[in-house]
Amino acid sequence: MDNRREFGKDGEEKASIFLKEKGYCILDRNFKRRGGEVDIVCEKSGVVVFVEVKRRRSDLFGKPFEAVDGRKRLHIAKSAKKWLYERKLLGNCDVRFDVVSIFLKNGIEEISHIEDAFRP
Repeated sequence: MDNRREFGKDGEEKASIFLKEKGYCILDRNFKRRGGEVDIVCEKSGVVVFVEVKRRRSDLFGKPFEAVDGRKRLHIAKSAKKWLYERKLLGNCDVRFDVVSIFLKNGIEEISHIEDAFRP
């Protein structure tokens, strides 16, 4: 496994721990279907939350959350719909799309959670 992939997977693990500490129940990770992927699917207070995790070593190319552009949001939304459909939840639950941003600043990783970051 290459460094970039390991860096990303480690970020997803950190995000999962962070979300659990905030009271979220992790339902699924790395849900992949043709056309997209959802990093983390979790639930809190009856809301199914689809989470995109972005981790960066620097801000040379912008903040991590800025990488969740329109195209990426479309792919996440398509995958979320498939996840809900497969579990017979499509149209039967509240849904939200969040972004967890992990950024290295002054040698320390900062994690921020943007709730309701976008709507497809």
